[in-house]
Amino acid sequence: MKFNYYAFKAIYLHEMDRFRRTLMQSLLSPVLSTSLYFIVFGSVIGGYVQKIDGISYGSYIVPGLLMLTLLTQSISNTSFGIFFPKFNGTIYEILAAPISTLEIVLAFVGAGATKTLIVGAMIFLTATFFVEVEVKYPLLMIFLLVLVSFTFALFGFLIGLMSSNFEQMSIIPSLVITPMVFLGGSLYSLDMLPEFWQIVTYFNPVVYLINGLRYAFYGVSDFNIWISVGLMLSFLFVCIFLVTNLLKRGYNIKA
Repeated sequence: MKFNYYAFKAIYLHEMDRFRRTLMQSLLSPVLSTSLYFIVFGSVIGGYVQKIDGISYGSYIVPGLLMLTLLTQSISNTSFGIFFPKFNGTIYEILAAPISTLEIVLAFVGAGATKTLIVGAMIFLTATFFVEVEVKYPLLMIFLLVLVSFTFALFGFLIGLMSSNFEQMSIIPSLVITPMVFLGGSLYSLDMLPEFWQIVTYFNPVVYLINGLRYAFYGVSDFNIWISVGLMLSFLFVCIFLVTNLLKRGYNIKA
């Protein structure tokens, strides 16, 4: 079957236009939150924690805050993007059009990932106003940012697809992702934890993502970089498998 570029473009541009209409809300909230993190954690706590692995505390938390933004934004952007058409009934217009499930997924996930990368770029620029940010491996950083954005945008699509109401859709981002990021070494080094909690954090997959991004920035990490990349690719394939199978069954999307 020939790829329907025009159908893909229509959905993609519609989602990006929705982002444009709420631009201030979409960008202002993450930027303000990041600024507060740097003011509170970077300035106040940074006064007590001088350096970690030879890096100033304010600079050290940049990859963690960036990862927090990527995970939450990519999930919320895409989950809301697919849930709203289900909620107001316009999903049936999409299903009635000559467009395949592949094109639907690529359009929603692509738009969600694009919005996330735009917000991520703003967070990165905001960080440079507060601390000195060094990127030792820029190509690796870009690769990881794109990979994380698309993977968790796909995960967000899965959440929006399976959710029947707004409460169900908000459970995973608020009760799972955010705590995992804060417990994943986003604001501290794992060496600073007691031995028991260090062992516990090894079972937190977000730890490896944050360390992978931190390695791209400063060349320091608690784990091998390939562990981070391997886990990210594995999770991507799991999401692709689940979304593909659910869409083939018409789960929660086709009448």
